[in-house]
Amino acid sequence: MDLIQKVRNKERLTQEEGEALYDLDLYTLGELADEIRREKYGNKSYFNINRHINPTNVCADICKFCAYSASRKNPNQYTMTHEQILDIVKNSVKNGAKEMHIVSAHNPNDGVEWYMVAFRKIKEQFPDLHIKAMTAAEIDFLTREYGHSYDEVIDMMIENGVDSMPGGGAEIFDEEVREYLCKGKVTSDQWIEIHQKWHERGRESNATMLFGHVETRAHRIDHMIRLRDLQDKTGGFNAFIPLVYQRDNNFLKVKEFPTGQEILKTYAISRIMLDNIPHIKAYWVTASVNLALIAQEFGCDDLDGTIEKESIQSAAGAASSHGMDLDNFVALIKNSGFKPIERDSLYNELEVY
Repeated sequence: MDLIQKVRNKERLTQEEGEALYDLDLYTLGELADEIRREKYGNKSYFNINRHINPTNVCADICKFCAYSASRKNPNQYTMTHEQILDIVKNSVKNGAKEMHIVSAHNPNDGVEWYMVAFRKIKEQFPDLHIKAMTAAEIDFLTREYGHSYDEVIDMMIENGVDSMPGGGAEIFDEEVREYLCKGKVTSDQWIEIHQKWHERGRESNATMLFGHVETRAHRIDHMIRLRDLQDKTGGFNAFIPLVYQRDNNFLKVKEFPTGQEILKTYAISRIMLDNIPHIKAYWVTASVNLALIAQEFGCDDLDGTIEKESIQSAAGAASSHGMDLDNFVALIKNSGFKPIERDSLYNELEVY
């Protein structure tokens, strides 16, 4: 059967068919993804008012693509105190933030309790604030470093106020690629196991894929299918975020970077392949604002949020260190022909602009 017809019939695509989508021209792919997106959400584009907090950059792992971690003898190491974290939270709440997105390096000096106390203190002062924290890679690191099980760390997170999990640490699931990119970090099977355990507790999480470095198109499709398979089991992913690799200040010697067309194709294919994950996010931090706005016509219905400050991607060259002003963000979405919808972290609609 014709591939395009199969997509329109809402039939699931195989690995080979997913790869074949890349051979379609950009406009055909965009049209297919846009049809799916508009059937689900019309011309709504979601965002939230959030703050990224990266409490430490001291890291036991050395991932070739990372420009953020202060491994080896970096003179710019930092670890925030709980008081510093709380000051940031207070200030951000004053500015209207409804979500704290807390992701760190894998710091061998902090201990599990350090994180849990931080979450608990935030929740005690701001019970209505949504805490999205701890990637599967961080959870895996803490279990290995301190002798806990995944279940124990996940239960501690819930007890201390973590509401949902970010999708970081997935990178690309193919183990040969991981061996080269991030040897020693959480494996693909472990990443999936951790998110499955989180979902089984009735909690939601995001899923990511880092692309545009040394992976192939086939690796990307394989990654999406593994996420689709887990979503069939648990239904716990609320968004998929294709992250565009940032090239500055890291150890990956990548010569060929993806074109804007390749990035847009990957967004569109994500929307087509992941029929069971509700939202596809064009994370403006890694895609650039302009490309993220165009991605709204290629299957993406979410642009993440205002962010306020961000340290991990900006260390590798992304223009996100100071987030984005709310009025500007809303105006950009309107000017691109879409309706800005402020949402909470679980996609409940809060305000239509």
